[in-house]
Amino acid sequence: MMKLVVLTGAGISAESGLKTFRDSDGLWEGYNVYDVATPEAWERNPELVQEFYNERRRQVLAAKPNRGHEILAELEAYFDVEIITQNIDDLHERAGSTKVTHLHGVITRSQSDIRVDVTYPIEGTEIKMGELCEYGSQLRPHVVWFGEAVPMIEVAARICSSADIFVLIGTSLAVYPAAGLIDFIPVSTPKYIIDPVTPNVKRYQNIISIEKQAVSGVAELKDILLNGR
Repeated sequence: MMKLVVLTGAGISAESGLKTFRDSDGLWEGYNVYDVATPEAWERNPELVQEFYNERRRQVLAAKPNRGHEILAELEAYFDVEIITQNIDDLHERAGSTKVTHLHGVITRSQSDIRVDVTYPIEGTEIKMGELCEYGSQLRPHVVWFGEAVPMIEVAARICSSADIFVLIGTSLAVYPAAGLIDFIPVSTPKYIIDPVTPNVKRYQNIISIEKQAVSGVAELKDILLNGR
C-alpha cells in the first residue's frame, strides 16, 4: 500500500462545531490564550486553567466526527494512512482512524505535572484539583502549551519523510514546529492542500490546491485518489 500522510489542523474540527484554537482577535472561547495555555498560567492560576480545559473537554466529548474525519478513516482500505494532527480532540480516533499522532496532546487524557510522558485516560469530563499522578504531582491536561516542547515532532517528521502522498487539511502553516513538517515530505511526493485559502507554499513542488472547506475538500480528494479525477 502507498503511504498517505495527512496533517490536519483546526479547520477539520471546526466543521464538527469546535472553535479554532486562536481566533483572529487572539482569544480562545473569550480567554486570552496566554492566560490558559502556558506553563506560567498554570503556575499562576491552576484552577482557572483546569476549569478552562474541563469545559473544552466537555465540548469535545459532545462533538461528533464529521464526514471529513470519516472519509480519512475509510481511506485506510486503500492506503497506509498516517494522520498527524495539531488538534487536541479525539475525533479522528472516534471516526475510525487507527494511526493518529497528536502533536499537541489529546484533551481526553491527563498528564503528570512533572513527567510529560506519564499520561492517563480521564474518566468522565473533568480533572479535579487534588487528583495526583503516581509521583504525587497534580494532574493537568495532556496538552502542549505555548513555550513547551512538542514531544512527538520527531516522530511526525519521520512519518512525513516516508510519504508517497501528502495531504494538508485546515491549517495555515503558521504554528511551528508543526508548520515545518512539510519540509520533510519528499520533493517528488504530490502534496494536496485542502483549505479555502491556500497557504504560501510556492517554494514547494507538486502542490495540488483544493480550495474548499475540510469536509467537501476531503470528499473531492477521495474522488481524485480513487477515481483519478
